Amino acid sequence: MDFSQHVFISDVHLGAFSSETNKQIEQDLIALIQFCKQERIKMHILGDLFDYWMEYPEKGFVPALGKHVLDAFEDYNKTVAPALYITGNHDNWTFGHFEERGFEIEPNFRLLELNDKRFLLMHGDGVAANKIDFPRAAFHRLLRNPAFVSTYQKILSPEAGLATMKMFSSVTRRRNNHNPEPLNRQAKKIFGRHNLDFIISGHDHVPRVETFSRGDYINLGTFFNHRTMALYNKEGIQLVKWKAASKNFLPFEGIK
Repeated sequence: MDFSQHVFISDVHLGAFSSETNKQIEQDLIALIQFCKQERIKMHILGDLFDYWMEYPEKGFVPALGKHVLDAFEDYNKTVAPALYITGNHDNWTFGHFEERGFEIEPNFRLLELNDKRFLLMHGDGVAANKIDFPRAAFHRLLRNPAFVSTYQKILSPEAGLATMKMFSSVTRRRNNHNPEPLNRQAKKIFGRHNLDFIISGHDHVPRVETFSRGDYINLGTFFNHRTMALYNKEGIQLVKWKAASKNFLPFEGIK
């Protein structure tokens, strides 16, 4: 199915904040999902929808996070089309629940073509592919290693395992983000080696558009804070801000 409009979001980090803040994030995101359903806009999630998501398949444990958001996505996925979900470094321990909700799950990266434009979509913490030449850090490779995951889940109960990872992820989220230079350098290198028009990611929480000689790098920023995302339509692609109250997109004019 062809879509005339596409939305790309990342870094919602549901579950990382106070109850009041989480509720507002959920309400604004559900409003976006319902708007995309009504307008038939294709949705793409580029990682860290949750903070932290960890399923225990052998024990049938699924985190009690974002149920209303997942219900809204499930309705969208069945009514419009499966939303693409590229899992990030905070929500990659998924073992079937997202597929049951109707998502199209991608644990690595996705190449997309829209109207003869080539897009590389990724979360931003690296990819497992030599041809892209953006390897994940050793720690992120460890967290995704099946042997490590199996051992971790045998040692810790679902509740203890999730609590431990949430505590650690809150520290790394504050320490590692808000520096745009590493991903800017990486995007420039990828453009130099591959025929791409756009690279889109999240991860470092700094919304921006960086123009290089061979293409544009778009960082989606954070939905939890900025409500920013990329909107693609017949006019091209731009970084926008979602206004849930008025149900529309406004051009993003920078962090204030």
